[in-house]
Amino acid sequence: MEVILKQDVKNLGKQGDRIKVAEGYARNFLIPRGLAVEATKGNLKSLKHQQKLDEERVSRERSEAERVKAILDDLNLVIRARSGEGGRLFGSVTSGDIAAAVKEAAGIAVDKRKLELEEPIKAVGDYSVKVKLLPGVVADLNIKVEASE
Repeated sequence: MEVILKQDVKNLGKQGDRIKVAEGYARNFLIPRGLAVEATKGNLKSLKHQQKLDEERVSRERSEAERVKAILDDLNLVIRARSGEGGRLFGSVTSGDIAAAVKEAAGIAVDKRKLELEEPIKAVGDYSVKVKLLPGVVADLNIKVEASE
């Protein structure tokens, strides 16, 4: 029997795959649990439509990520922090601080978990931080940390 998987099934296939399985396996396990549907003309047409919608959504997300990447690459962010002698900060500049500064400066909400700090920022100076927007879309954010007092 030929079925279309509605979800990923271990050792069988990924969502949207059209596969042949034993009729008993399909009728007694896959279909009752909602893991698959029978590969009829209507279901195949629905699958093609869903795949087209998914491709359009991915395309929109990628173009939005590219737009945000262009903005972040051009942004020179200045963060003021309290510091002591020799430019050492009291504490450090965290990814949360950077995300809040990006939101304030550019109006773009960046998840702090998407920021890749090579090391904690504990001194005054210039830094480059990578922002992972999507797989394959990484922005370089330039940050200048200045002493506030």
